[in-house]
Amino acid sequence: MAKYKVAIIGSTGRGDYGHGLDAVWQRFDDCEVVAVADPVEAGLVKALARTGAARGYADYREMLDKEHPQIVAVCPRWIDQHRDMAIACAEHGCHMYMEKPFARTLGEADEIIRACEMRHLKLAVAHISRYSPQLGLVKKLIASGEIGDILEIRARGKEDARGGGEDLWVLGTHVLDLMRVYGGDPVSCYATMRQSGLPVRPEHVRAGNEGLGPLAGDRIDAMYRFQSGVVGYFSSQRGAGGNPNRFGLRIYGSRGVIDHTSGYGNPAYLIADPHWSGPTSRAAWRTISSQGIDQPETLTATGYEGGNPAAARDLIAAIEQDRPPLCSMTEARGAIEMVLGVFESHRVGGPVSLPLTVAGHPLEGGKSRGL
Repeated sequence: MAKYKVAIIGSTGRGDYGHGLDAVWQRFDDCEVVAVADPVEAGLVKALARTGAARGYADYREMLDKEHPQIVAVCPRWIDQHRDMAIACAEHGCHMYMEKPFARTLGEADEIIRACEMRHLKLAVAHISRYSPQLGLVKKLIASGEIGDILEIRARGKEDARGGGEDLWVLGTHVLDLMRVYGGDPVSCYATMRQSGLPVRPEHVRAGNEGLGPLAGDRIDAMYRFQSGVVGYFSSQRGAGGNPNRFGLRIYGSRGVIDHTSGYGNPAYLIADPHWSGPTSRAAWRTISSQGIDQPETLTATGYEGGNPAAARDLIAAIEQDRPPLCSMTEARGAIEMVLGVFESHRVGGPVSLPLTVAGHPLEGGKSRGL
């Protein structure tokens, strides 16, 4: 079989190579890393050595023109570059594995989706929890009634120095994506944003780190209602995370609770008791490994070390089977719509319906838009 030609786009100092999206391809027998692009020479030299790529380019467009890859790893974490990089890859007929978050606005996301769909291209986004064996097991436990009817889902970000609006973007999309797995599509969002204890006002809006666009808030509290009837909550407060943090979600059911840590291969936990875990609970937490409840873990790689290979293999399978990747571009769009729903709800001072009708960023020009 001919090997897939893989190219890598990095950007040293402006998102770099993400969480190892560049390093996974050389371990696959059916892939050949043909080239890397990075505008910073020192970063390019290191990437060539790290990935085993045959050639390096300062301009990713030149690389696409000359190399004609079939798959491109769009690695930078800075999302202000994602739209242009993805459109260029689509115009060259390339499938993509992209770092999260997907895009800055729904308008950008829709441009990328249209460019890929009209050429029948697959794009996977690195929400690695989607690929974790625990996710499938948790879905089966819920379907079998292990925790009864889902009543609510509670999620928190990492709540480190980025807590609040930045946490919602750069880490929250992981757990918002998981909320959509268990709750389905959201139909509304009601959220508040605070800065130093005060409701966010126009003077609080600033340019976000990592090309995120307009950003504000050191505390976010959001409530979502899903088509399934489930209600979900997301909160993040700067500096409140502790060590270990609470980054992940809990699914509360009428007969029990499942604690689902964000990431690939991380254990989940089950308590099958309607009292949940209060002082009157008669049950203890049980561990859900990749092999099942109370079974020893056999995975040798977790986190991005395990998640990136799983996502890359799924992308290749999606190409060959002509199906969406497990975390497709439309799924990733759904997560950023939940982020932007928070900003829009705070802007209007009440609940907003989802899908949003706002193509741009709700915090852009706060005074003129009524913030």
